[in-house]
Amino acid sequence: MTLGEVFRRHGPAVLASHVLSSARAKVWRAIVACRTAVLGGHVETCDCCGVTRHVYHSCRNRHCPQCQTRAREDWLAKRRQELLPVPYFHLVFTLPHALHALIGQRPRLIYEMLFGAASATLTEFGANRRWLGGTLAFSLLLHTWKQDLGRHVHVHALVAGGALTPAGEWKSPKRGFLFPVKARSGVFRGKFMAALGEARGAGQPLAEALADEKLWRALRQQLLRHDWVVYAKQPLGGPEQVLEYLARYTHRVAISNERLVGMDETTVRFRVRATPGKRVLQLPAEEFIERFLLHVLPDGFKRIRHYGLLAPAAKATRLALARQALSVPTPDPLLTATVQEFLQRVERAAWARCPHCHEGRFVPTAVIPQLRQATPQSASVRGPP
Repeated sequence: MTLGEVFRRHGPAVLASHVLSSARAKVWRAIVACRTAVLGGHVETCDCCGVTRHVYHSCRNRHCPQCQTRAREDWLAKRRQELLPVPYFHLVFTLPHALHALIGQRPRLIYEMLFGAASATLTEFGANRRWLGGTLAFSLLLHTWKQDLGRHVHVHALVAGGALTPAGEWKSPKRGFLFPVKARSGVFRGKFMAALGEARGAGQPLAEALADEKLWRALRQQLLRHDWVVYAKQPLGGPEQVLEYLARYTHRVAISNERLVGMDETTVRFRVRATPGKRVLQLPAEEFIERFLLHVLPDGFKRIRHYGLLAPAAKATRLALARQALSVPTPDPLLTATVQEFLQRVERAAWARCPHCHEGRFVPTAVIPQLRQATPQSASVRGPP
């Protein structure tokens, strides 16, 4: 069972009663068409026993659970060149549920504020001489969901354990953690609230949503009533553990096909984590699809970003200085590329081997042309998000 099957079976009912934004309509079409005759493909035939199979193209949409494996592997191959031989820390910054309505109205702006507040908080703590007094190397990854597909907006931060000082020295944390959680929570909340307050100014995209003074005061009071959820997991080990850990988060989508259990005429069943173990949750099919579409990102929005030593500007130079301070050589790009190519060759060889005769190999013998995909009227453009 796949998410595409759910969309093909129950999607028309959703489209009959909803007008999708351009971004969501694009994702809907991609998932419905993924690995079907709509996108075309080719026929492969075993060169030994003559068995044939149809291979259809993937949509490669970043929200499609079938299309993330290769993208994740390519991304990790690039990150191998950037890892430093130090422990890594996993931190999480979460927005309060009181912001959910505002996120629904202006997701791009709120997500940008989240990235801005989280990155500024880490940068400020890293530069503080009380802690490290230098420039951090960290990446932020946006996730917007809970296990039940409800909205839960947060960023995961993967931070190298230490900082490069202006003098060119590498300074490691003296304690078993980078920065105190409670202090980090207060700074993060303050920076986000400052950005939200500025957005109320004339001409700002959020001005209309926050124009009512009474509603703004009520929202502000609610947001300041509690500490914001900012926590740190146990520090990670060396580079190999970091890469394995990264693979769990970088290209994860709201729900994977492996979590889907079944569906009928009206409902969809899927697994969610519970204490202890896992349980199966059942939702009306339309609600399931609506929840999934909550997590479609605005067009062109980058959900993985790099800061400090990993910022795109002068990244190579800064990483070279960090390795010099740590007295470690620069990774050999040819070695990394060779390993990646080897793994891809093994993968292709396994895929090409015939499972029927176990001797032959599948070779392309015919092209399957693309089919014209109908675009339902209900999926017309409504605008952002």
